[in-house]
Amino acid sequence: FVIHNHADIGFCLVLCVLIGLMFEVTAKTAFLFILPQYNVSVPTADSETVHYHYGPKDLVTILFYIFITIILHAVVQEYILDKISKRLHLSKVKHSKFNESGQLVIFHLSSVVWCFYVVVTEGYLTNPRSLWEDYPHVYL
Repeated sequence: FVIHNHADIGFCLVLCVLIGLMFEVTAKTAFLFILPQYNVSVPTADSETVHYHYGPKDLVTILFYIFITIILHAVVQEYILDKISKRLHLSKVKHSKFNESGQLVIFHLSSVVWCFYVVVTEGYLTNPRSLWEDYPHVYL
C-alpha cells in the first residue's frame, strides 16, 4: 500500500502543512517545515545581509522538501514518462530503463538550471574569487 501510494501520502502531508499556513494559530508551526530556522542577520553599510546557521530544526525542513521531491517524481512519472512510454510500446525491461533514464534526465536538467540560477544571482560569474575567499564559510 505504501509503495503504490507514496506520492499520495506525501501530498496529504504537504497539503496539511500548506493549510496550516492559512491560519494564524498554526502558521508559526507550519513555517518550521518551509523556512530555515536559524537566521543570523548581519548589518552592512547598505542594508542587512541575512545568513543562516544550521541546527536540529532543519531536519523537519529537509523532511518536508523530501516529500516535495517525492511528489515531483510521481508527477513526472505519471504525466510525462508514462505517456511517452505508452506511445513507444516498450517491453518491460526497456520500459524500466526508460523510466529510470527519464527521471535522471529531468533531475539533471533541473539541477543545471538551478546551478545557473545560483551562479547568476550570487554573482559568481562576475566575481569567481568569492567562491574561495574567506573560506571556510561558517554561515549558509
